[in-house]
Order: sequence, then structure tokens, then C-alpha cells
Amino acid sequence: MIRSSAAVLAALLASTSLTSIAMAQTPTSAPAASTGFATSEATDPYVWLEDVEGERAMEWVRAHNAHSLGVLQGDPRYETLHQQALEIVQSRDRIPSPGFTHDGHIDNFWQDAEHVRGIWRRTTLDSYRTAAPQWETILDFDALSTAEGANWVYKGSTCLQPEERYCLISLSNGGKDAVTLREFDSVERKFVEGGIVLPESKGGADWIDKDTLLVSRDFGPGTLTDSGYPMVVKRLKRGQTLEQAETLFTGEPSDVSVSAYTLRDADGVLKATLINRAIDFYSSETWRVESDGTLVRLPLPAKSDIDGLVDGRLIVTVKENWTAPSGQAFQTGDVIAWPLDAWLADPKTMAQVVLRPTERQSVESIRATRHHLVVALYENVRGSVRVYQPGDWSYSTLDLPQNVSVGVGSASEQDDKVFVSVTGYLNPSSLWLADASTGAVEQVKSMPAKFDATGMTVDQHEARSADGTMIPYFVVHKSAMPLDGSNPTLLYGYGGFQSSLLPGYSATVGKLWLERGGVYVIANTRGGGEFGPRWHEAALQQNRQRAHEDFQAVALDLIARNITSQPKLGIMGGSQGGLFMGAMLTQRPDLINAAVIQVPLFDMLRFHKLLAGASWIGEYGNPDIPEQRAWIEQYSPYQNLRAGQPYPEVFIHTSTKDDRVHPGHARKAAARLEELGYPVLFYENTDGGHAAGANLRETARRLALEYTYLSRRLMDTPAQQ
Repeated sequence: MIRSSAAVLAALLASTSLTSIAMAQTPTSAPAASTGFATSEATDPYVWLEDVEGERAMEWVRAHNAHSLGVLQGDPRYETLHQQALEIVQSRDRIPSPGFTHDGHIDNFWQDAEHVRGIWRRTTLDSYRTAAPQWETILDFDALSTAEGANWVYKGSTCLQPEERYCLISLSNGGKDAVTLREFDSVERKFVEGGIVLPESKGGADWIDKDTLLVSRDFGPGTLTDSGYPMVVKRLKRGQTLEQAETLFTGEPSDVSVSAYTLRDADGVLKATLINRAIDFYSSETWRVESDGTLVRLPLPAKSDIDGLVDGRLIVTVKENWTAPSGQAFQTGDVIAWPLDAWLADPKTMAQVVLRPTERQSVESIRATRHHLVVALYENVRGSVRVYQPGDWSYSTLDLPQNVSVGVGSASEQDDKVFVSVTGYLNPSSLWLADASTGAVEQVKSMPAKFDATGMTVDQHEARSADGTMIPYFVVHKSAMPLDGSNPTLLYGYGGFQSSLLPGYSATVGKLWLERGGVYVIANTRGGGEFGPRWHEAALQQNRQRAHEDFQAVALDLIARNITSQPKLGIMGGSQGGLFMGAMLTQRPDLINAAVIQVPLFDMLRFHKLLAGASWIGEYGNPDIPEQRAWIEQYSPYQNLRAGQPYPEVFIHTSTKDDRVHPGHARKAAARLEELGYPVLFYENTDGGHAAGANLRETARRLALEYTYLSRRLMDTPAQQ
């Protein structure tokens, strides 16, 4: 198991006149500072909505759910959209995501109409390559939930290499991030009687050997960080209680989290036991546990990722300019390699540069096969896959479709096979099996079209942001789209945490929006990772407003090109993207007529006090520090909502079971808008966690609600809204 050591523009503007129009409409000043509303807990009239399952709060939720469901489910379009969404999400006609086991078998987690919670199943590689693989069920989570009268949601497994017989199964109550860990025998296909059970907590565990675990959990008072994640790592022997386990490492309350994992070679042999101390969301320390229990800090930059171990070489991505103990200077984005044993013995051992991305390139994923390094590399937000040869690090490029997204999936540790996914906005997903040693590629699975893309096309444009930076974006539309501003357009954004928005096939967007004449736009703003760490860092902390201006610039550019106009433009985003939507709503409501705000961050003066919020201080800054609070307060949507603004009726939704982004953000946003006299549609799923995907039927309902709302706002005439 490899984990992070810290925890994708070719098209020019059609004419200069378009750029000039967009620039002329861009605000020249930052948003106004807050007027004093909810600047403290004492001045926040809706702080009671942060009581997640409190009776008063839940009564408020139930009333708002009843209203919103009445409005949206009462729309004559809802039922058709719901049935289409349900058919898509429950379809068996999907590519089963493959994961190589250590012995070469293929594992898969699968959900459908009969397996709403899902099953863990297994087949051979040869069988997987056929049209109808013969699967054997390892564990049925629907049956488990029924038998135990529980609301279990599968959150993954960690199996002991090399045999991978004994596994720690992560089970979440209703989709929360916090999980219970239980030991499972994948050969006998049952939980081990008297086996290891770790109570519900955020955190994890990894195997050292069959009778020894590395555990990072809630060990009681004083063992969690301010972010609510583990601060302590222990070594637990079979038969011990958590209290009896040996403490190996204790972090600081201000840390994001502390975790531990093992670094193993292709044969499953333990090479190092490592502890990761995440100081903030991007900076960390990595410590090696010696055989006698002493700790040695590894000489790595604070911002870096450990990506894998191949042919005895440790692969690391450097995410800041850094001078190594060897005296070598590395640049942000460099992928480098050390001979592991030599480097552990002497930190001054020379490293090799495997890859140095250009300004328009981004490394999206890295996988190690037995003998090669496989890299998904994007240029101008279009993907390719390179195979590197350890030693001289020469590379070849796999012969895959062009101008699409590529994803490097599971890699075999027995040989050099690796799965690669290929997709595009109008290209149904396909799965390829590549042999890294020969370069041979074979398409093993492909999806049929889930919507009618006849006559549709994808364009890539750029918008000039307020500081002059060119921001790429994609427009998916029917080729016959008139350029008269009449097109219902949905603009999607995220803009944070170095998360790239890459081209991808979405059956639900296609069926529920594009096929019905809608236009779909994806903004590749700063804050994301489309052009590597620098693209992300350009919108960190005090520069967060740049990302908001990037998103606004794309909206302005769409209007300037007459692709759409304010009455026909809607926006959508979730989590950090929900913050994005809030910033657009409060800063440029004159540009939009709809906003789908999903599981959002909204009260940025209190985000660090709610659930996992403190872990994001590295992204946004710390509201408790006056200088940092000042820049956060400028854009925090909750504090900047005002009367007399042209806010459209928005649709906000969240989940009661979300233990990552507190549902209080969404609740308080809706309550404040209503207080100011604006109509609001609010819906809270009482299940499902942050991703709201614990139940496929609930997923279909959420999608239908969103696209019914968008249809009402953007496809109807103002008189119909």
C-alpha cells in the first residue's frame, strides 16, 4: 500500500474582441467585507442548526425537505428524470472496476438494483476478459446488513500480503467517514471468529504481520487532532486491547492527522514501516520505525508524495522546490527515484529525475508494476500514458486513443500488466489491459453509449481572468447550437485541493441534460491540479479569490461568446465546489439564474471548528489568525449574503450523515437566505455520508431533483419559473 507523504489549453480565444468584452465586465475590486453578521458564535442566529441530529434542527430539516420535495417532485418532468437516473445508476451495463490481487486474480466491488449496498467479488484475469465473467462472491454487504440489522456501507479493505487471505474490512454506519474495522478471512469467506475488531473511528490500520497491526484510531481523550483525526499510532498485537497496544508516535493537536503504513516490494516483502505526520493538508513528515522501535525521520521535503516502489527504487513526487541532502536541486512537480536500501543507509545518496513536467503538463497518477513505472501524464488537459524503464528512466508512450482522459488503474505485482481507463465527454468509457514490458495494449471492456450524442461536439476555450491568467474550459454541446445566448448552460467547477477536472463520460449529465438540449461547461480554474502543483498553489490561502475570479471569467466568457446569457446560465459544484458556488452567488449573482450547491462549505469563519474542517487550514488559512481571517472574511459566502441582491432561487442539498463537511454549512446558508427574503430549495439526505452514494436509489433521487430544478430555472421561460 502506497500513500501520499503529505495527504490537467491549446485553444485560443476566437477573437480579441471577446477577451476585451469579458475583461470589461470583470469586477475591478475584491468583494466587500462582511458587515458583521455571524462573525462569532454569539452573533450567529443559526448556530443551533449545527446540532446535527438535534430535535429542533431535524424538525427544520424535515419541514424544508417536505417543501422542496413537494415542489420538485411535483414537477411533471421529475418522474421521467428519476426513472432515467435510476436506470443509469442501477444498470448492470457498467465496466466492473478491476483490482489485481497479489496472486493475479481480479477483485471488484459491485452495486446494482439487487445489490444496493454492494458485493465484494472475485474472478480470474482470463474470465474477466470475457463478455460474461464468472464471479465468486467474497462478501455480500446487503446480506450482512440484513443479518446484523445494521446500515453498513463498505469503505474498503486492507489485506495482508503476500497471501491476502486475512483482510481488515472497513464498515461505515450509513456512509460516515468513521468506520469499524473487522478481520475477515477471504478464503473461508467469513469474519474471523474471535478475530480483530476495532471500534468505530476515523483512521485506519495496516498489517505488519498476521498478529501485528499498525493502528491509528481514537484511543480516547487527547488522542485526536483538532481536525478530529487520529493523533496517535500504536502497534497492536493480536489479543491486546487498544489500551494495551504500544504507542509508537504521537503528533500534535494542531496536526491534520497521524497514520501509519507498510512499504512492500512486488513480492510482498516488508521493506519499511512508515508513519506519516500530516502537519497540514499539504505538509508532512515521514518517519521510519526501526526494528527496535526507534524512529528516524526520512529526509523528504514537507510537500511531497511517496508514489511507489519499483525494482528496489523509491518513487517520490516533489511538490515544492527542494535541495536534497545530496545537494541536488529539484523543482516543483519533479518525479524522482532513489535506490531504497542505499538511500535509507545514506540520505546523501544521489537521486535520479524520472520526469520533469512542463508548465502545461501534470502528472495525474503513478503506478508500479513488477518491473516498470506507469505514469498518466496530461498536457493541456488531455491524457497519455508513459511507461518508464528503471535505471536510465527512458520511456515509451502507450498506443491509446488521443484527446481523452486516461486513468492508470490497478497494476499487477506478478508481472507488468496494468489496467488503463479511457474516457471523454462524448466517449463512453473503455478499459484497456496494457503490458508495460512490451507496450502491447488490448481493449478488454467498453461501454455502450448511455445517451444520444449524435450531432454533439466538445470545444476547448480560454477565458482571461482578472489578473490576466488564461483559464481553460470545455464546452460540451450540440453542434447546431445557436450563438444567440439562448442555450440553457450548466457551468461546473471545483477549484481546490489540487483536484483536476478532467474530460470524462457522464451518462447522467448526457441523458438528463445534454440530450435535452442543455450545454455543459467545465472550468479548469486555478486551485485545481490541471497544470500541476503550481496551478493549485496560485489560489491557496490569501490568493483564494483568484479561483473565484477564474470561475467568474469563464461565466463572462460564455456570455461574451453568446453561448448563453444570464437567464440561461446555471452553476453547480459540491464540497469545496459548494464554496465556489457560494462565492459566485454572493459576488456575481447578476451572471446566473440557477445554482446547485452540493454539500457545501459556506461559513468560512467557522469551517475549522466543524468536523474535519481544521484539516483544511492549509488550503484556506486560519480564521483565528487576524491577518488570515481578513482575507477569508472577504469571500466567506455565509457572512456576505445580503438583502437587495439579484440572487436566483438556489437549490442546496447536504447529508445528515456527512461527517466531513458539516451539514450546518448548508442549513445555515438556506436559513440566512430565507431570513433575507429569498426563495430557497433545501434538501437533506438523512443517509449517505459526504459522497451521498451509500444507496443507489437515493443517488437517483438526488440527480432527478437537481435536473428538475435546473430545468425549471434554465429551460422554462421566466413566466413558468
